[in-house]
Amino acid sequence: MLLLDTTVLMEVLRGREAARRLEELRETEPPPLICAINVYEVWRGARTPEEAAVRRLLGALRTVPLTAREGEMAGIWRRDFASCGVTLSQSDCLVAAAAVSAGARLATGNPKDFPMPDLEVEHWPTGA
Repeated sequence: MLLLDTTVLMEVLRGREAARRLEELRETEPPPLICAINVYEVWRGARTPEEAAVRRLLGALRTVPLTAREGEMAGIWRRDFASCGVTLSQSDCLVAAAAVSAGARLATGNPKDFPMPDLEVEHWPTGA
């Protein structure tokens, strides 16, 4: 399984290389996953003319829940990395926790933002 980070979702919306990769996945894997954080971030970054495309894209994906378990995992990562001088964003920690809980790889354009243990990260370059 694969959970798509917002960087990948925005690339798909804009018709870049990630859109082709996502289309290829449809032939071999179940629909990718997202979480509420991704939904929020995509809507926050979407342009008004993209709204119909956003609804189609997000509607074609499976949304995994964010529960107290993911909140705990994300909070511990953020705290523990901060104690080592590494600042992680709250959103990235929650997205990573959703992926780990779902047993999914995380596809992202920013792999350096996801150094969490037990998280398998798949780099999908952006801007192509």
